[in-house]
Amino acid sequence: MSEEKTNPLLCDPVNGTCEMPLGEKSNETATISTENKPIKIVYYTDPICSSCWGIEPQLRKLKLEYGDYFEIDYRMGGLLPDWSYNSGGISKPSDVAHHWDEASLYYEMPIDGDVWLEDPLDSSYPSCIAMKAAQIQSKEKAVKFMRILREKLYLEKKNVAKWENISEVAKLANLDLEKLKKDYDGDAKKLFEDDLKLGKTLGVRGFPTLFFADGNNNQLTVYGSKPYSSYKNALLALHPEARKEKFVSKNTLSIFEVYPTLAPKEYAIILDISVKDATIILEELYSKGKLNKKNIKNGSLYSVK
Repeated sequence: MSEEKTNPLLCDPVNGTCEMPLGEKSNETATISTENKPIKIVYYTDPICSSCWGIEPQLRKLKLEYGDYFEIDYRMGGLLPDWSYNSGGISKPSDVAHHWDEASLYYEMPIDGDVWLEDPLDSSYPSCIAMKAAQIQSKEKAVKFMRILREKLYLEKKNVAKWENISEVAKLANLDLEKLKKDYDGDAKKLFEDDLKLGKTLGVRGFPTLFFADGNNNQLTVYGSKPYSSYKNALLALHPEARKEKFVSKNTLSIFEVYPTLAPKEYAIILDISVKDATIILEELYSKGKLNKKNIKNGSLYSVK
């Protein structure tokens, strides 16, 4: 087996997946039930999945245009248990650094792979468990927590397996830190195990994997990083009544009222313009003092002041 296929961190930008080594598939079956909205999306992801960072533009656009019709159930995949479990593959974190830099260029999303040289993660399990702990407090805050966690990892090269960095993110996401730590050491571990078990039952073999389900046992799967139309079409196939709510931009800053941080690719996808044009607009706003900018070797992230 090739190294690329053995190490889950060496994601394939072309098919848009971070694949897990093949494990035992569960013989059980699972039905995805809807709750508050016509469609439920069960999203299998991992904080350190570069391909998942790559679909942030598409998912943010989908939430804006069709958010009234679906809810997302974020499930953690456990991409990297540790560095010894796949003895036949890449054995050291530094091998991932260049790969992440390549993924950044492919997805046009800012990623600095040097975290694997400077302060490498020994596992993605701590960040997965932290996400489950955040969800116990608030689903909305947990989504914010995951976003900030990824920004710290991909742009600031923070090792998000360390509690000191997890706690910093929790504060920024307005989570109760004391409760988060208690849940992190307690119930969140069981919830993460439940995610892993359900993942086997659903046949998850890589990330991102999104299961779209309606209330009538109909289900569609979008596997890997795909164009926006793939996610939109899956939703419309299950719920043709869905009507697009076009985001009306009052001005070039409007979108930041919804998403406080944006990469040029996200700005471009959401507003249906080119990345080049998005960059020109964002740079102009930055030069006028309207935005902050975090610059790394493979791109930028803009935020409201």
